Amino acid sequence: MPIYSLGNRVPNIHPEAYVHPDAVIIGDVTIGSQSSVWPSAVLRGDYGTIVIGDRTSIQDGAVVHAVAEFPTLVGSDCVVGHLAHLEGCVIHDGSLVGSGSVVLHQAHVHTGATVGAGAVVTNHMVVPADALAVGIPAKVREGQSSREMIAASAAIYVDNAQRYVAQLRRID
Repeated sequence: MPIYSLGNRVPNIHPEAYVHPDAVIIGDVTIGSQSSVWPSAVLRGDYGTIVIGDRTSIQDGAVVHAVAEFPTLVGSDCVVGHLAHLEGCVIHDGSLVGSGSVVLHQAHVHTGATVGAGAVVTNHMVVPADALAVGIPAKVREGQSSREMIAASAAIYVDNAQRYVAQLRRID
């Protein structure tokens, strides 16, 4: 798997995290215990800091970036869907960012919130706890998220990462 330091910016990946061989990790990136980074995901901490908590999945094709002024922080027990883009934002514990969505500078997605597939959470936007953000630009629907669904989704990826560690074998 391509894991790169850049100058004095060196990734810190917990030994119990799973990074797929086709994911790319560059620079100031921390990945917590039992978290997973899936094929074609790119976590690029070249200008700023990226922190991924415990038991969080960064799914296929997701792009996580940060700039010096705005680190990208993703809490524990989060799900970041396929092809999502996170840039200089904070995703609080137990949140879900749907496939193909974008969360931009200084936005906050609070605990139990969901960013719907394809939504764009603009700079400085706040998605409150347990809310659903949908559309372009995203509109907030209070109380429309499900913490139970997010927790179940996060747990599936913890289990799937363990399966990959035990069973994934390249055959060509």
